[in-house]
Amino acid sequence: MTTAAARQRPEADPWHADPYADALRTGRGPLFLRRHDGWLLPLEVERWCAAPDAADRTVLDRCRGPVLDIGCGPGRLVAALAGLGRATLGVDVSPAAVARTVASGGSALCRSVFDPLPREGGWGTALLVDGNIGIGGDPRALLARVAALVAPDGLLIAEAVPVDVDERVDVRVADGSGALGAPFPWARVGLRALLGHATATGWRQADPWTAAGRTFVALSRGRAADGRAAEGHACRTSAARGARGSLPV
Repeated sequence: MTTAAARQRPEADPWHADPYADALRTGRGPLFLRRHDGWLLPLEVERWCAAPDAADRTVLDRCRGPVLDIGCGPGRLVAALAGLGRATLGVDVSPAAVARTVASGGSALCRSVFDPLPREGGWGTALLVDGNIGIGGDPRALLARVAALVAPDGLLIAEAVPVDVDERVDVRVADGSGALGAPFPWARVGLRALLGHATATGWRQADPWTAAGRTFVALSRGRAADGRAAEGHACRTSAARGARGSLPV
């Protein structure tokens, strides 16, 4: 385990907390990330536990090669890709998440992204969706780790917060009725900040898009991340159009 991995590994324990495990077992919220000042970030448990929606399908359509879903949660994307015959693995630090993924027909390991993983350096696509760019509270450490997991021509599809934000916070899992998990570091990163962190960690091409109010970007370290023309994606925002192509160096 690297120094960064050792520093980040404590993010596992809070996701064993009863509010999170209970929500995944039932497929229902409410569930939140609670900041120290009382601010609550709603977690979309019902969407995570449902079949992939239209926005998710824009992600699935861009996957290539074997896929690693980092922070797979209850495994809707892993199961969907497996159903298409795609080689796919989910990783999540929550035993409840892994159990639900396996029960839905997917393959998953109860492991941190910073732990040793199968096929390191050989994944065709890695996924960081549903806020998982926040894992460990250090986007650059996470992006550097993912760069070591994908193949040299591999792809990272990440979801950004749909506002201009770049913050590191300590949060707890909360169910809104008083139950709290242990505090852990998290990050919230908008598209502008995500592209900056990507540049700093060696990602060179970016193809952003929006779907159903969600913001995504496909990143690669060499050639363009997605061969389709930008004008083919009517849902792109003007900001995303301006960011597409080679990242600034």
